[in-house]
Amino acid sequence: MSYRHLLVTRSDDGYVVTVTLNRPEQMNAMNTAMGEDLLGCFEGLARDPLVRAVVFTGAGDRAFCAGGDLKERDQMSDDAWRAQHVIFERGAFAVLRCPVPVIAAVEGWALAGGCELAVLSDFIVASETAVFGVPETTLGIFPGIGGTQLLPRILGAPLAKELIFTGRRMTADEARAAGLVNHLVAPGQARAKALELAQTIARNGPIAVRQAKKAIAYGLETDLDTAMTLAIEAYNATVVTEDRLEGVRAFNEKRKPQFKGK
Repeated sequence: MSYRHLLVTRSDDGYVVTVTLNRPEQMNAMNTAMGEDLLGCFEGLARDPLVRAVVFTGAGDRAFCAGGDLKERDQMSDDAWRAQHVIFERGAFAVLRCPVPVIAAVEGWALAGGCELAVLSDFIVASETAVFGVPETTLGIFPGIGGTQLLPRILGAPLAKELIFTGRRMTADEARAAGLVNHLVAPGQARAKALELAQTIARNGPIAVRQAKKAIAYGLETDLDTAMTLAIEAYNATVVTEDRLEGVRAFNEKRKPQFKGK
């Protein structure tokens, strides 16, 4: 598909997809068209049997995403605002429920909806230039695509409340120390590091990785006994695959496995 405000590329083998928010002159702020692009892109990725990992990033070095495009929103009616937000909500769910790992690669600003898009991903690689924040309350708005739910789960409730209530920004160093960022790299290197991690993931059994993501995502939302049952179901789903047989053969033959996703 072609997109108005996304660049979507694949590795040569097709296993790793890079999705780039592409409005660099607007600091990749999300307008309606970009929201529609995100929804269509990630819904498509969910149906793609070849893809094994996604790198999610922003064009340029100034920003991953500065949030919603408030210039477009200026003078919007309440109904128009709500209609736009439904698109953003659906796009956010599509990122969150993507069945393969999504790695956010952040350079520069990740603010408001941009910060939320990053935390909707499975984990974040950030450059030393990265700045995170959810300043919506300073404008009388609300973090509307998951920040109030995901940040407390990642950071703990007290720090998440401080960030949301005050609107203050976190430097890359603070975000790394708080557990928001997995890897902190030199300026300009976030995408390269995220691609390295994505390629490592893509070499692993794709069914096993998908089942692991599913078990973690749903297991965190339930009691431990139910979560253990979900994990056993995920384990059993891998037992009957050709990939499981290939992995055992490769181990015994002292070679790298060649997984087919079957």
